[in-house]
Amino acid sequence: MSYTQDLGIRAKAAEPAVSAASSALKDAALAAIARALRENAQEIIAENAKDLAAADENGVSKAMQDRLRLDEGRIEGMAKGVDELIALADPVGSVIGGGSRPNGLRIIKTRVPLGVIGIIYESRPNVTVDAAALCLKAGNCVILKGGKEAINSNICLGRIMRRAIEESGLPADAVQVVENTSREITNELMQLRGYLDVLIPRGSARLIQAVVNTAKVPVIETGAGNCHVYVDASADLGMAVEITDNAKTQRPSVCNAIETLLVHKDIADTFLPAIAERFKAHDVKIYGCDRTIAVLGDGVEKATETEYATEFNDFVIAVKVVDSVDEAIEHIRKYSTKHSECIVTSSLANAEKFQREVDAAAVYVNASTRFTDGGEFGFGAEIGISTQKLHARGPMGLTELTTVKYLVSGNGQIR
Repeated sequence: MSYTQDLGIRAKAAEPAVSAASSALKDAALAAIARALRENAQEIIAENAKDLAAADENGVSKAMQDRLRLDEGRIEGMAKGVDELIALADPVGSVIGGGSRPNGLRIIKTRVPLGVIGIIYESRPNVTVDAAALCLKAGNCVILKGGKEAINSNICLGRIMRRAIEESGLPADAVQVVENTSREITNELMQLRGYLDVLIPRGSARLIQAVVNTAKVPVIETGAGNCHVYVDASADLGMAVEITDNAKTQRPSVCNAIETLLVHKDIADTFLPAIAERFKAHDVKIYGCDRTIAVLGDGVEKATETEYATEFNDFVIAVKVVDSVDEAIEHIRKYSTKHSECIVTSSLANAEKFQREVDAAAVYVNASTRFTDGGEFGFGAEIGISTQKLHARGPMGLTELTTVKYLVSGNGQIR
């Protein structure tokens, strides 16, 4: 028996109890997790320090180290996220359709858990808690495979949550953390047919594509965010500076941060110096087209196809001056990962055109892409941002972690 098969067997053994658990029992387990996170904050911080030290030794960027870091504030944030999840309605068992047929059959369409979910993600240890809590609330078991950069943090968080879950009366194996960080184990997890009902990759485009191309179990694509802001000719330039700066610099390592700025030629001479000045506070590196360089000077490096296609996850941005909203939309069609896209404009016609023609999970008018988030959308915590079109799209909350079952009742009907 392989390591991953053992995880799968244990998850399947725990699944009946977790899927049948009452809302009260699941909420009690979540409350125990939140309490345990707070009580064990110093232990978590000590284990996280090991990961941070290793990241520093390995030359990991400061932005990615920020993504990895846990402190008392972030641990409290994770605990509050679990608390907020308790307050949300349990989707399991909810009736979403149905009726009676002419032959007397009564059909009810209801929500049920997906079953056993595998999640492969990178260096953000808060995902370990968010994902476990969401899956548990929706009646699922979960196998969590985080990146090697956060292995000490993830093992610690998993141990704390498993103990809390078991003390609440549910099987500890409702949540399992993969402690082996090898690529071979990751490949095994992607092919765990018969154990995993769905696999969710969360992280870079490279990770997601590796999972999509290798997996033999159903996959929900999430996360890759080559997002854009287009500043239209009619834009309020003060608003455009605020939105662009927020979307790029507020937290550049996350998937809803922008990577490319598109600027209409008519306002480029005014807007580009204004946003470049704002970017100086964060030492943002700018790649630009020839027209961008003509406005901003030699401090801008020439942008190529590579830069326009890159999710930097850092204080780096690609810039292009465009002739029209149509050119901006065409650029987005070519390079977007279909996550979040924004237009800043005072033109109702251009706003409607952009929202109609841009294909993405979230399309904004005059607001930062940083709002693409389960909490900001009012869904509570989320498992990730789905960029595909089947079953789930956009922030994946509790409802997206369920499927449906048809309950059919009769009184002797035959066909």
